[in-house]
Amino acid sequence: MDAWIDFLSNAPFDRTWMFTAAALLAVGVLLLLASLVALLRLRPLSFLFRVAFGAVLFSLGVIAATVAVGTAGYQALTREETAATIRVEPAGPQRFNAAVRLADGRTQTFSLAGDEIYVDAHILKWQPLANVVGLHTAYELDRIAGRYHALKDEQVSPRTVHALGAPKPIDLFSLRRRYVMLAPLVDAEYGSASFVPVRRPAELEVRVSTTGLLIREKAN
Repeated sequence: MDAWIDFLSNAPFDRTWMFTAAALLAVGVLLLLASLVALLRLRPLSFLFRVAFGAVLFSLGVIAATVAVGTAGYQALTREETAATIRVEPAGPQRFNAAVRLADGRTQTFSLAGDEIYVDAHILKWQPLANVVGLHTAYELDRIAGRYHALKDEQVSPRTVHALGAPKPIDLFSLRRRYVMLAPLVDAEYGSASFVPVRRPAELEVRVSTTGLLIREKAN
């Protein structure tokens, strides 16, 4: 519950969708209340109209609020861009530290085990129907991990994996994977990951495009 409150307090919601959701919910509730008045006054046709229209608007408001909350924390993606910069420093055999600065300004430092640094992302591709109302491809970096060269090391050596995305009360990416009915609106891309060896101190860029992730050393 505390994580949800923190998320709702600090997440960068799309104001247009939040305003739309609030307006639809408010009008929907007013119509539903008005339908009760019509029922008490024995006006069945007015009651049926108000309750039906109010239910539709309320449902649309819930959907708009779900989109607003579910996409909070995602960055709009219209071209290849830098999702994060990472400063890596070897800290011993198959050990290194990674200082991550995300596109939204958040910074985190991780101690990782392995020969390589691995990053993956959630990418939401909205279908043309959703594009009409202003929803376009968006991404959120999901996790960072250490990766070993050798399969045997992957099987027996320590594993280090950390979250990069913020916890959400509504995870639109997971909802899409769970419910096929959302396919006409949004596609959740899978396998959007990249990894590179860590042999020496370096500054890396995590680049993201509609085709996935790429990690490369930052040009001086």
